[in-house]
Amino acid sequence: MLQEKYKSGVKIRERVSRKDHANWQIPPGRPSVEEMISQSIADLVPELIPIRHSRMSASPFVFYRGTASIMARDLSYTPSSGVIVQACGDCHLMNFGGFVTPEGNIVLDINDFDETTPGAWEWDLKRLATSFALAARENELYQNDADDIVFELVSAYRDKLLEYTSMNLLEFWHFEFNFENIIRDSVSDKTKERLKKFLAHSDKIVNDGVLFKTGKNSAGDHSIKDQPPLITHPTDMDESLKLMGNFLDQYKKTLLPDSRILLDQYKLEDVAYKVVGVGSVGTRCYVVLFINENAEPLFIQVKEARPSVLVPYTAKNIYEHQGERVVQGQRLIQSASDIFLGWATDATGRHFYLRQLKDRKITVNIKSMEKKMLSIYAKYCGWILAKAHCKTGQGSLIYGYIGKNEIFPKAIMRFSKAYADQTEKDYNKFMNAIRSGKLQS
Repeated sequence: MLQEKYKSGVKIRERVSRKDHANWQIPPGRPSVEEMISQSIADLVPELIPIRHSRMSASPFVFYRGTASIMARDLSYTPSSGVIVQACGDCHLMNFGGFVTPEGNIVLDINDFDETTPGAWEWDLKRLATSFALAARENELYQNDADDIVFELVSAYRDKLLEYTSMNLLEFWHFEFNFENIIRDSVSDKTKERLKKFLAHSDKIVNDGVLFKTGKNSAGDHSIKDQPPLITHPTDMDESLKLMGNFLDQYKKTLLPDSRILLDQYKLEDVAYKVVGVGSVGTRCYVVLFINENAEPLFIQVKEARPSVLVPYTAKNIYEHQGERVVQGQRLIQSASDIFLGWATDATGRHFYLRQLKDRKITVNIKSMEKKMLSIYAKYCGWILAKAHCKTGQGSLIYGYIGKNEIFPKAIMRFSKAYADQTEKDYNKFMNAIRSGKLQS
């Protein structure tokens, strides 16, 4: 069966040349950058748009993180093998990181699924590759270094496809990238020390410390401390808590029974608005504080789920509820999902998904990475993405298409360079629109 899929993948090359994936040219009728960004911010919270644009102004790399919708449109005009997987949808290198599993292990995996939906596997890989090309430029590496990093990424992705399809299916399904094992298996002592520092840094991130500060209000109840403009409270707290209580009752029905029983042992104490990320700035997002009988805090993030940016260009998702789309996609392709992952609809009909705000995590500091560390990180991101795509049973088909030689990795390497060039041009047009007042700042 796997051999048949492999041969089918090889046959796809007759229809879609692997070399053609190197090609990038501006699609016909491509709207202006100003128009595309204006469309992407429709229905966002107006007062948060200046924060969004301010963050996107930092560099072409950060701008890229906030423009998944632009790239989705562009990718729809590029060659595709037609093989569909559960795509991440916004697969850039900052959407990978370390987090704690329910068993207490720290694993490296994809950690953002806002755009997940069935889609072309090449789109995830091309977006990830371009993010590394842009990161290398931001770190002032040579173009040859950027090319090498992208080549490492794609080669790692390809090689793991073969390994994963050869594994026992149940063993593969539960396989995870344990961070302590990654450190142990590192070749050089210098790399081990760097990774240990990342792990040590994660120990300092705790719910009632760095992520959010709690205090007590005049009534003696626990509350989230405001950190404007990123964390603020609603003006009518009583009404907000009442609405959140009804909302949470609906959310609990989407949890597994044991998680529901666990959550019932906590009491809703406070709710605040929260500004998140780059691409998500402007979506409606809240942080909810729960306290149990031992005065231990639990933070749940409530995040608006809008239709995936891939939806206009790919297969329709089977889930009507956008929060359920995010949750089910995450459960499928992430190695260990949060036990409090669920979804609900608010009183206005908006869709949301909910998850625990992790009390221990690792966010990679890209700016501190030279070529070697970026290459190592690219390799692991390639492995993780291969695992996510193999979860939908298409690993042999994709591997058959890619093949064992350097044709496909070199094609993606060339594409990433060309699209990084395009991103820099788009960024300059974005900055001009900000300076001229055509876009809000």
